[in-house]
Amino acid sequence: MVQKEYDPASGEENKKRPRRQKSQNYFDYSLLFVWIFIMLLGYVLLYSASSYVALTVQGDSAFYLKRQIRSTLIGCLGMIPVTLIDYRVWKKLDKLIYIFSLFTVVLVLTPLGIENNGARRWVGLGPIQFQPAEVVKIGVIVMTAYMLSKCGTGALKSIKTCYQIFAVSLIGALALIGLTSNLSSSIIVVAIGAVMLIIAGACRKFVLSLIGLGSVGLAGILVISALAGKSFRLSRIRVWMHPEEYADSGGYQVMQGLYAIGSGGLFGKGLGNSAQKLGFVPEATNDMIFSIICEELGIFGAVCIILLFIFMIRRMRVIASNAPDLYGSMLVVGVLAHISIQVILNIAVVTNSIPNTGVSLPFISYGGTSLAFLMVEMGMVLSVSARIKRIR
Repeated sequence: MVQKEYDPASGEENKKRPRRQKSQNYFDYSLLFVWIFIMLLGYVLLYSASSYVALTVQGDSAFYLKRQIRSTLIGCLGMIPVTLIDYRVWKKLDKLIYIFSLFTVVLVLTPLGIENNGARRWVGLGPIQFQPAEVVKIGVIVMTAYMLSKCGTGALKSIKTCYQIFAVSLIGALALIGLTSNLSSSIIVVAIGAVMLIIAGACRKFVLSLIGLGSVGLAGILVISALAGKSFRLSRIRVWMHPEEYADSGGYQVMQGLYAIGSGGLFGKGLGNSAQKLGFVPEATNDMIFSIICEELGIFGAVCIILLFIFMIRRMRVIASNAPDLYGSMLVVGVLAHISIQVILNIAVVTNSIPNTGVSLPFISYGGTSLAFLMVEMGMVLSVSARIKRIR
C-alpha cells in the first residue's frame, strides 16, 4: 500500500514508497549448542560409567569413550552434508530411501548378518557394522513426511487415508519384528508414524482405532510368543510386576538399577563414585546408563539432563512450527518424535515403569550405530532451520 506524508513547504501530500523488507536465512544455533553440550556431557558420563569395565575387560579405561568419539566422527560425515544440503532433496529420494531401509533388514538373513547376545540384528560390511533398525527409522520419517505433504492435512479427515500413510511405519515395524525379533525398535517405528499423523491432524476415529488395535496387537504378540515357545516376553512382564521375586535371574538388572537410583539420593555420590557400575549393573554403558547417572549425580543431576532434552525438543518444535513447508515441518516432527520416545522409554525402563525393552538414551548411551544415525537426523532438522526466512 502506498503511503502519503504532508510536505510543509509545498502544502501538498507527497507519495512515499513503502520500505522493502529484507529477509535472511535463520539457523537455530540454540539447538546446535544444546546438542553439542549433551554430546560433551555424554562423553563424561560414559567414561565414568564404563571406565571400570573397560579397564578390566579391554585393558583400557577409555576404550568405550574412544569408540564413542570415533562413532561421532563417522556421524559427522553424514550430519554435516545433510545439514548443508537443502532438505527438499530427500523428497525426491523418499521411496528409494524407504525401500533401501527395508532391504537392509533383509540383509540380516544373509551371510552378512551378525549375531550378538543371541540376537541376529546386525549387518556387517567389512569393517562397518550397523543395525538396520536405525536405517528403518530414518526411512519411515522421510517417507511418512512425503506422504503427509503430498495429501495435505485436509485429507487426514478420512480414516482410510490415515491408515494408508500409517502403513509406511507398520510395514517397517513388521519387517523388524518378523526378521530380527526386535520388538523395542518396532514399537518405536510405529510410535514415530503415529505421532507424525496425530500432530499433522489425523481424525479422531484413527486415533481411537489405533489405540484399540495397538492393544490387541501387543496381546497377540505375547500369545504367539507363548505358543511358539518364546516365553521371554511373558517373563519380562512378570519381572516388571514383581522384580524382587526374580532378583537372582531376570529381575537382577532391574533391581541393581533401582539400587543405584536409590543410593544416589538427591545430589548423588559424586561423579565417578558409583558402586553399581563395578560390574553389578548389566549394560551400565548402554541401556542402564541413566541409573548410573542417578547414582553419581543424584535426582538433581538426572532432572537437569531431562531438562536439556526438553529444551532440545522445544527448539525442534519451534523449527517445525516455522518450517517453509509441510514436508520440512513433518521431517522435524519425525525426528522430534524419535528422540522423545527413546528418552521416555529409556527412563521408564530404568525406573521399572514399563517392562524392559532395551532402548538406549540418545547421545549419551554407548552405541555407534544409534549415535551416527541420530546425528544424521539432527542434520535434517538443522537443514530445515537453515531454510527458514526471517524478516527484518
